[in-house]
Amino acid sequence: MTVNNMTIRIGGAAGNGVESSGAGFCQALGRAGLHVFGLPDYYSRIRGGHNFYSIRISDRPLYSHAEPVHLLLALTAETIPRHRDKVVEGGAIVYDLKQVREPPSAVPGVQFLPLPLSDMAKETAGTELARNTVVLGVAAGLTGLDLSPMESVIRQNFGRRGQKVVDGNLAAADAGYKAGQKYAGDFPFKLRRNPSAPPRMVVSGTEAFSLGALAGGCRFVSAYPMTPGSPVLHWMAAHAAQYGVVTKHTEDEIAAICMAIGAAHMGARALVPTSGGGFSLMVEALGLAAMSETPVVIYNAQRPGPSTGLATRNAQADLLFMLYASQDEFPRFLLAPGTHEQCFVAGWRAFNLAEKYQTPALVLSDHYLAVATRTLEMGAFDFDAVQIERGELLSPAELDALDEEYLRYRLTPSGVSPRALPGHPKAVYVAESNEHDPAGALDEEIENRIAMVEKRQSKLIGMVEEMSGPARYGPAEAETTFVCWGSTYGPLREAVDLLNAEQPGRANMLHFSDLWPLPLEPVTAALASARQRIAVEVNATAQLATLLRSQTGIQMDGAILKYDGRPFTPEYILARVRTDRRASKSLPLDR
Repeated sequence: MTVNNMTIRIGGAAGNGVESSGAGFCQALGRAGLHVFGLPDYYSRIRGGHNFYSIRISDRPLYSHAEPVHLLLALTAETIPRHRDKVVEGGAIVYDLKQVREPPSAVPGVQFLPLPLSDMAKETAGTELARNTVVLGVAAGLTGLDLSPMESVIRQNFGRRGQKVVDGNLAAADAGYKAGQKYAGDFPFKLRRNPSAPPRMVVSGTEAFSLGALAGGCRFVSAYPMTPGSPVLHWMAAHAAQYGVVTKHTEDEIAAICMAIGAAHMGARALVPTSGGGFSLMVEALGLAAMSETPVVIYNAQRPGPSTGLATRNAQADLLFMLYASQDEFPRFLLAPGTHEQCFVAGWRAFNLAEKYQTPALVLSDHYLAVATRTLEMGAFDFDAVQIERGELLSPAELDALDEEYLRYRLTPSGVSPRALPGHPKAVYVAESNEHDPAGALDEEIENRIAMVEKRQSKLIGMVEEMSGPARYGPAEAETTFVCWGSTYGPLREAVDLLNAEQPGRANMLHFSDLWPLPLEPVTAALASARQRIAVEVNATAQLATLLRSQTGIQMDGAILKYDGRPFTPEYILARVRTDRRASKSLPLDR
């Protein structure tokens, strides 16, 4: 039977090419007209350990990975015991005879297909390294998928290595395809190319955000590499020459944010990509950006901590930290995109917000959203909607016409002062890290301190008007309302669909992507209308629930929390709902 919801998982060790193979197969499936959601899983080591890549395939758009596996491709012996329990009845496990010398224990309803993957790779491509290409060919043969999209990806990905490498991998894929076809009659799950499907993009959250930032005028990126934030630096560096972006691989995170503040001070739209540990080091300089009213964008792809934590895993535990980071009080924006489309918008929107209000704009992503790959329609990123809003930025002509003293920190009703870039003779001023007067000169007097604090805080009146309340998904009247933020959107969206398929009107969700300043009126209205509110977060303390309670007084009725370093799946959420379902309006914290 042809299925519309299937997962293929390839597993091996770091160095086996698991991630590149998974990403390439996602590209091939996208070119075949199918929707995919690809997710790598890897340890923080260069070689060894266990890595795997899950590729979910459907004829409809996908927003999440899933737990059931239909076809497991094992490049190492360790892969089988780690994933065998996820393989569904009727599924198959393909493994390399050279790696798995003892026949694996049987799994009811699952067929094992031992194949000489290493030998086939050696015979066709001249190297055992090509066995990942062989095993993907096997997957295509088993599922009945046309091999031509995979061949086009091979030509593209290996073209720079020379025709010999291309021909070897094409031969390896073909050999695997023919081997898979021999067992295709016993494998019930099939894929069919959709030639009528429109061309689609296959992009990660990192690529979506980076593209949005580039479209939004980002021209300076400085970072010290830290997974999973550093791929933004890699993407920008790869496109720097083509689009005129200055990229700086700095000696540490402090230098990274200070360079970005300097670039933003001179008028460049400046970005600092990092993760939570790197942001920790930037906190003092974040205060410098606030005191000097310099617009800078910081992108935090969260991972578990404290300290180094789990370097290649997932968490949503930096929300309250980023909201209150740095000493004293100052306004900031906090955005948390939940989908690839929202990542693109956050990429350009954050720069507009930072410049309009001359304050830092912080973007909260996480490992899951950063590395997950999805197919998107070609129009999913609306470039026509991209706007460049620079706020109160004075032009050279306006400065030429100035007939009064220029005050960089002039007191205004909005709290936003006319901003001049350094270099104009009529706009010479000091950008001070100490408290200062409207001209920028250090001033410790009581009256000035009160005035400048109130000036900065008054920006919040306009800032909150820029923010949207939560987006509802599912029926307006529902028994249970799940409350989430950021990347939890995808798994929870599917869980809501599954619950409503079982019982119409059972569930809906409220997803927050604009976290601060919080627009209290729409937020309070949305929460107050819910019959039962359950927070769903990838942290141990329900941080969004804490924020909402502090701002609205509304308490969650329960929470489903996950803090094992792995993202939610729809199945995980459903299991918690079914386990904890009560007749009362009280679900315990899932700890």
